[in-house]
Amino acid sequence: MAHSKARAADGKVTYPPGVKEISDKISKEEMVRRLKMVVKTFMDMDQDSEEEKELYLNLALHLASDFFLKHPDKDVRLLVACCLADIFRIYAPEAPYTSPDKLKDIFMFITRQLKGLEDTKSAQFNRYFYLLENIAWVKSYNICFELEDSNEIFTQLYRTLFQVINNGHNQKVHMHMVDLMSSIICEGDTVSQELLDTVLVNLVPAHKNLNKQAYDLAKALLKRTAQAIEPYITNFFNQVLMLGKTSVSDLSEHVFDLILELYNIDSHLLLSVLPQLEFKLKSNDNDERLQVVKLLAKMFGAKDSELAAQNKPLWQCYLGRFNDIHVPIRLECVKFASHCLMNHPDLAKDLTEYLKVRSHDPEEAIRHDVIVSIVTAAKKDLALVNDALLNFVKERTLDKRWRVRKEAMMGLASIYRKYSLQGEGGREASKQISWIKDKLLHIYYQNSIDDRALNEMWKCQNMLRHHVKDLLDLVKQPKSEASSKAIFAKVMVITRNLPDPGKAQDFVKKLAQVLEDDERIRDQLETLVSPTCSCKQAEVCVRDITKKLGSPKQPSNPFLEMVKFLLERIAPVHIDTESISALIKQVNKSIDGTADDEEEGVPTEEAIRAGLELLKVLSFTHPVSFHSAETFESLLGCLKMDDEKVAEAALQIFKNTGSKMEESFPHIKSVLLPVLQAKAKRGPPRQAKYAIHCIHAMFSNRDTHFAQIFEVSRICLINPANLEQLITPLTTLGHLALLAPEQFAAPLKSLVANFIVKDLLMNDRIPGKKTTKLWVPDDEVSPETLAKIQGIKLMVRWLLGVKNNQSKSGNSTLRMLTAILHSDGDLTEQGKMGKPDMSRLRLAAACALLKLAQEPCYHEIITLEQYQLCALVINDECYQVRQCFSQKLHRGLCRLRLPLEYLAVFALCAKDPVKERRAHARQCLVKNVNIRREYLKQHAAVSEKLFSLLPEYVVPYAIHLLVHDPDYVKVQDIDQWQVAKSCVSLWFVLEIIMAKNENNSHAFIRKMVENIKQTKDAQAPNDPKTNEKLYTVCDVAMNIIMSKSTTYSLESPKDPVLPSRYFTKPDKVGVSNVSNAFLVFSNSRSFSKPKAANVLGAVNKPLSSAGKQLQSKASRMETANNDDSTSNPSSPQRSKTRYSTYNADTHLLSVPFGTTGWCSGNNDCHSTRGFQIQILVLKSLIPAEMSLSKTLNLNQLQERDKRKHMFPTVIDKASCCHCFQFGRYFVSAST
Repeated sequence: MAHSKARAADGKVTYPPGVKEISDKISKEEMVRRLKMVVKTFMDMDQDSEEEKELYLNLALHLASDFFLKHPDKDVRLLVACCLADIFRIYAPEAPYTSPDKLKDIFMFITRQLKGLEDTKSAQFNRYFYLLENIAWVKSYNICFELEDSNEIFTQLYRTLFQVINNGHNQKVHMHMVDLMSSIICEGDTVSQELLDTVLVNLVPAHKNLNKQAYDLAKALLKRTAQAIEPYITNFFNQVLMLGKTSVSDLSEHVFDLILELYNIDSHLLLSVLPQLEFKLKSNDNDERLQVVKLLAKMFGAKDSELAAQNKPLWQCYLGRFNDIHVPIRLECVKFASHCLMNHPDLAKDLTEYLKVRSHDPEEAIRHDVIVSIVTAAKKDLALVNDALLNFVKERTLDKRWRVRKEAMMGLASIYRKYSLQGEGGREASKQISWIKDKLLHIYYQNSIDDRALNEMWKCQNMLRHHVKDLLDLVKQPKSEASSKAIFAKVMVITRNLPDPGKAQDFVKKLAQVLEDDERIRDQLETLVSPTCSCKQAEVCVRDITKKLGSPKQPSNPFLEMVKFLLERIAPVHIDTESISALIKQVNKSIDGTADDEEEGVPTEEAIRAGLELLKVLSFTHPVSFHSAETFESLLGCLKMDDEKVAEAALQIFKNTGSKMEESFPHIKSVLLPVLQAKAKRGPPRQAKYAIHCIHAMFSNRDTHFAQIFEVSRICLINPANLEQLITPLTTLGHLALLAPEQFAAPLKSLVANFIVKDLLMNDRIPGKKTTKLWVPDDEVSPETLAKIQGIKLMVRWLLGVKNNQSKSGNSTLRMLTAILHSDGDLTEQGKMGKPDMSRLRLAAACALLKLAQEPCYHEIITLEQYQLCALVINDECYQVRQCFSQKLHRGLCRLRLPLEYLAVFALCAKDPVKERRAHARQCLVKNVNIRREYLKQHAAVSEKLFSLLPEYVVPYAIHLLVHDPDYVKVQDIDQWQVAKSCVSLWFVLEIIMAKNENNSHAFIRKMVENIKQTKDAQAPNDPKTNEKLYTVCDVAMNIIMSKSTTYSLESPKDPVLPSRYFTKPDKVGVSNVSNAFLVFSNSRSFSKPKAANVLGAVNKPLSSAGKQLQSKASRMETANNDDSTSNPSSPQRSKTRYSTYNADTHLLSVPFGTTGWCSGNNDCHSTRGFQIQILVLKSLIPAEMSLSKTLNLNQLQERDKRKHMFPTVIDKASCCHCFQFGRYFVSAST
């Protein structure tokens, strides 16, 4: 070796035989040719060739010169790199290069050449591969351990290899890269953080998705070097997790992603890190705990994970997070449960107790996800969930939230279908879940409306079946222009019952064309919609139709998908004669006591009622399915039961299904008729009612039967033994009057005049109980009151049957009803009646008025005073009266039977002291507005009825009611109290009406209010005070419109038509009338400046009770309990002022403003003068944290508005009007 060094010192370079000198004096091509020969020479040499090693030592040094390392030609550089790699192999373990700087240059040079591996299709790829293979096999880079810059060299090498790896490389390339990198980690003294980051960054999800091969390379490297690299990984996580030194690495923000990836690669990499996660699970930082929970959920739930068994303290600590105070953490734990149950059934026992607690979580989303997790696992394999977990789902079918109940019901249904109907789990699984079907049937008869989904589904199905049947009838008619229009109209109706009507319209048109052309499909569809179609027939029809319309060449067929959906909607897939018979048998078992109702946790009586309720609903939608002797005989048995509810349900089923009983089942008719007659004469009132309707629906010679029943009932009214015996005859006579008015016209008129009015209603036979309660349960109401209520109903039913007012009976009845309301229910005013009885009679009279208002001939004769008095019942002092009246009102409006002016009655609910009543009124308004708008969309040809249907036309009626509200009795200089109350009620209505600006409706409403200001009140056109109140309310309405809309100033699409009964014709002079209260809104200096003291006095002084006017007795709304335990606990007490919660307990807030930038474009505005905004705050509506006496800056108020999102609009600084409505605040300005 000493001789070699001497030779090297000579500086003479010896080249292999046939190779001339390689220098910059030769061409590139010649240099490449000579270098290839040198490469071949070094490739053939081995470590034992001592002479050759000594001979070519100077050549080795020459090849490491800058001339070659920095040569511009890549082929030259590649050949030199291959030579250098072989030189390191030949001269190992000692390299011929002793300078650290030179070694660094060489290895950085070799690293750069490795980038050529990226292009696998390159002509030189094999030579690049040789370079990689050589340095990997020799572990050439290990020489760099002693260099100071070793970390830089290794990091650059790692980066290069991770960059060049791609899916074009074979397994050998991958293996050599791993060999090369692993030797550096395993044989080196340390792994720097920079080098570690270079490996770990490939595990971060974003990088992983960009370069999957780099991820696989890093994964293989970590697996190979797990033991050596583990201390450095542990140190990294210690720095970040425990010490919080996030600056140590750019990957600090990805620690949880890295932990998951490392655990999936090799759990031994994290032996010392996992205990740190237990500490992090107890962190005070919600976000940090959430991140750890998400991480551990994936680690514990992974398919082959053994973490729960290996680290039980961490598992127990994780389970504790199911009870975390932070909602997203509990939610994450619950979501994880399904993966854990599916992948680790052995952990189900641990999870059960925690899921039980979370199934009662106060958060709806968490209860919902508990169900989702359990059902998901159960659908994969029923054995994965125990009975306790299924019971949690069962319990949630009674959840207070519809979303949770729905998920529980749908989940149980899908489990039952899979394991019982489809039999996937065998007999054992089917037996385990046999309780589900009974549970689901019981659920549909909970009290909540939302749970009637099954009933609604049947009703919608029945309706759609009728529409399709109509389409078939139209298609069979001869072609004409009229038939084409009818078919198109029916297509549009069917389309509206399908998802995405826009797309479905073309498909339904195509189906109509197919039905015209294809007789076979038409016949199949006729069978499907036939009332006699069985479930088995339906299955065959659906299969044949879809097969005929399908095409093997077109696997994706949107038209066929739509047809399938339509067929699923109309096909009787579960209800036919056979299923009705099965349900009847089940009810009979319950009646006989042979059913297992008690085992199901349902009392037998309740089971019978529920079964008959279900049959009653089906009798509406599937009447033909009841036509069997067995079914009718079973229902006859129910009529003889003592349970009144059961008998009532059976009577209703007979009424709905027995239209052809006379012809088809004469033996049933002969037995049923005497039973119906007996119930009509002497049965309970409700059964008497249904018996009369049954006879009317089922028998052809009904007149004879009615005459007999009428005579018996009329005789019963003469000298009854007690007042209770009057109730059934009055009920029977009332329904006879409704169903057969012509048959009994003369005797009924005499009966009403002489007995009902003079003897029954105008006499108080028995003094009522003295009590402070305003309402009592039904069973505590006195028989005399019940008889009077039935008497009122009889009068109304008689009028509804007659349907004309030729004898002026309608006027007399309306006067009687309004007299009852005017007298608070005590018609005789002798003081004998108790308060609960008076409440019942007020309610009966108000509901009777609503019934009559639904008939056009009586609606026309209802005076404005009677309308107003009826409306004020919604503010009655008794909570139950308000509640029942609003429900009746809502029902009549939803059916589009009550005129539009009755929708305005809900405006008076804005001041109801009970929050639930206000919320209910708002829901009623929203629903009715939507119903009317939808009706107008579907019936474009009813433009002449716009006045009675368009929701915007409710505004004049609301204004009228507020003007004549008896609470508004004074008009002062600035009547702030009246304005504030008007504002609340008008906002209540306008907020809903103006929610959408369809067809520029905001401008239409504005125009309507402007037109009203051109008129006078038609009820009192010459009364200045009434008209002043009218203009005041209009000013309030205008201000609300301006604050709610930015398009109100546009042109109105149509000129509104005002109801002539309510307002006079417009003034000829086109100037709006100005109210005194306009001072509140005007900014003109021509109006006198209001004094603050007067305003405060007007607001803060106690409001005096209204005198005894026509409406004043109806002015009652209370705040304390008025009932026993059956009454609503928040029912208001009786008071002479209905709006006691909106009394003088209000305050003014003074808000100072700056002196500039307030008004613009108006020389009369006080834009350069300071003024104050006086805010009249209704105390019960303002945010609780706001002090009433606090002076707020406008900007602060607006900031609070933005931050809390409590107000729908913000004060408009550009407005010149000093009155603003924002959210619950009423703001008025004085200069």
